[in-house]
Amino acid sequence: MSSSTESTAVRPSLSPSARAWQRFRRNRLGFVSLVLFVVLVVLSLFAEVLSNDKPLVVRYEGTYYFPLVQDYPETVFGGDFDAPTDYLDPFIRERITEGSNFAIYPLNPYGPRTLNYFAKEPNPSGPSRDNWLGTDDRGRDLLAQLIYGFRVSVLFALALTAVGVVLGVVAGAIQGFFGGKTDLAFQRFIEVWGSMPELYLLIIFSAVFAPSITLLLVLLSLFGWMGLSDYVRAEFLRNRQLDYVRAARAMGLSNSQIIWRHILPNSLTPVVTFLPFRMSAAILALTSLDFLGLGVPPGTPSLGELLSQGKNNIDAWWISLSTFAVLVVTLLLLTFMGDALRDALDPRKADR
Repeated sequence: MSSSTESTAVRPSLSPSARAWQRFRRNRLGFVSLVLFVVLVVLSLFAEVLSNDKPLVVRYEGTYYFPLVQDYPETVFGGDFDAPTDYLDPFIRERITEGSNFAIYPLNPYGPRTLNYFAKEPNPSGPSRDNWLGTDDRGRDLLAQLIYGFRVSVLFALALTAVGVVLGVVAGAIQGFFGGKTDLAFQRFIEVWGSMPELYLLIIFSAVFAPSITLLLVLLSLFGWMGLSDYVRAEFLRNRQLDYVRAARAMGLSNSQIIWRHILPNSLTPVVTFLPFRMSAAILALTSLDFLGLGVPPGTPSLGELLSQGKNNIDAWWISLSTFAVLVVTLLLLTFMGDALRDALDPRKADR
C-alpha cells in the first residue's frame, strides 16, 4: 500500500503597498476615475497638437513646412505681407491646398487666443460646424479655451499640491518627532500665520506686482501646507513611541535616519489619502481667483474667466454649461479617486 503526499501551493505574501493597490483596483469607480483622469491630463499636455490655428505639416510647392515649430511669413505661401501667416485666411488655405499642396490641421483648428475673424455670427456665437462649442465674447473658440484652461488648472494644482505636501511633511515631521518646546513653538507660529487674511494678501500683492502664475503659486503655497502638517505631526507623535523607533535609537541611528527611513514611510497614509482632495481644492482656488480677476495674467486660458464671461453673458448658455461640465467632471474624478484611496489605505479593511 503506497502513501501519497499532498502539496499545497502557498500564495506568497504581498507587501502592504501591494495589498493597498489591489484594494484600490477592486474599487471600480475609483480605478476608472484614475484612468480617465490620467488620459485627460496626458491629452491636455498635447493640446498644441489637438487644438491649434497652425497646421501640423504643410507641403507647398514640394517643400515641407512645420508651422508648430517655426513661424513663416505669408509671402512664403504666395501672400503679400511679410507678417506671420494666418492659416485661417481663406486665401492662404486655398494656396496651401491647391494642386499637389496639402496641409494637415489639428482636430480643432483654433488656438486659445485665436480670433475667428471670418465667423458668420456675432460674438459670442453658439455651437456650429466651425466652432463645436461656440465662441466667447471675444470671438475665441470655446473648445480651445477649455482644453488649454484644463491644462493650466491641472498643472497648477499639481505644482501647488507638491509644494504644500513638501512643506507640510517637513513641518509636521519636525513637530511630531522632536515635540516639547519645538512642537509648542511651531504650533503658536501656525496659529498666528493661519489667522492672517489670505484673500486680502492676494489682493494687495496683485495690486503691487504684475499678476503671474508663479506669484499666485508662491502666495497660495504659504498657506496651503498647514492643514497637512497637522496630520503628519499626529502620525509622528504616535509612531515615535513604538518599539521599532526605540530599537533604531538603540542601534545608534541619527535623528535624520530615523525620520526618513523608519517613521516617515509609516506616516504617509494621510498624505497619500488627501492628495486628490488637495488637488480639487487647488483647482477650485485657481478658478475662484480667476473669476474674481485675481488669478492668472490676462490672456491666459482660464476656467474661472470663462465662468465670469458666462455670468456677464447670460444668453450665451454654452459658455457656462461647457465650463461647468469640465469643472464638475474633473472634481468628480478627483473625489472618486480620493474615496478609493481612503478605503484602500484603511487598515481596518483587510483582504478576505
